[in-house]
Amino acid sequence: MTEKPRAADPDTSGSTPGGSAPADDGPRVVIRDNRKLGKTEETPAAADAGADVPAEGLVEESEVVVDEIEAEATTLDDPAPTGPPVVDAPAQPVDGSATGSPLGAELEALRAELDERTRDLQRVSAEYANYRKRVDRDRGVVQEQATGSVLAALLPILDDLDRAREHGDLVGPFGTVAEQLTTALGKFGLTPFGEQGDPFDPTRHEAVAHQTSPDVDEPTCVQVMRRGYLLGERLLRPAMVAVADPE
Repeated sequence: MTEKPRAADPDTSGSTPGGSAPADDGPRVVIRDNRKLGKTEETPAAADAGADVPAEGLVEESEVVVDEIEAEATTLDDPAPTGPPVVDAPAQPVDGSATGSPLGAELEALRAELDERTRDLQRVSAEYANYRKRVDRDRGVVQEQATGSVLAALLPILDDLDRAREHGDLVGPFGTVAEQLTTALGKFGLTPFGEQGDPFDPTRHEAVAHQTSPDVDEPTCVQVMRRGYLLGERLLRPAMVAVADPE
């Protein structure tokens, strides 16, 4: 059996077996045909051929060149779209709470936790505001009590100055010092009260003597034995007076 001529591979050689150039440069498909040769009788001519005759069971390859295959099947399977292009609408947010999804449950849990933390913050802010008000009030009370304690210790000196003034002894430099002391104590909120002729007020006056008089229409302080003092709105010491009632 003689060897069949092998078709030229267009990828390796730039021409066909006939020596002419290919018809066009379009796409080509190479199909390989593998055929198995059957067992044949060995003849003397075949024996002379020797290595030129293929052995039994070998596969002879035959290449067939197909010039061009049109893609009609692809065109039918995937037709070109017609009409205007389709534009995807933007995704709308989905309320997970309405669908009962795990995301909705987690969102509700976060909202509940946020509300709880907000209430805690409001409660703490209110407590802190009340604490500041209480501290400021207590600080003012402590300061007023401390000032009152110091001024109460100076009241006997003021009583001596009042008795000296009644006797006319506050003259010259001594009178100037007395006036300066009274003015300085007044800056701390110390206010004297209790004058002859004031209506009797049991919350501010201490009656040590009582009499009747046709000259008054109501209980009246007819004599002041010791003046009283106020520290702001707080009574530091009541005034000691004699009271006259109408007849």
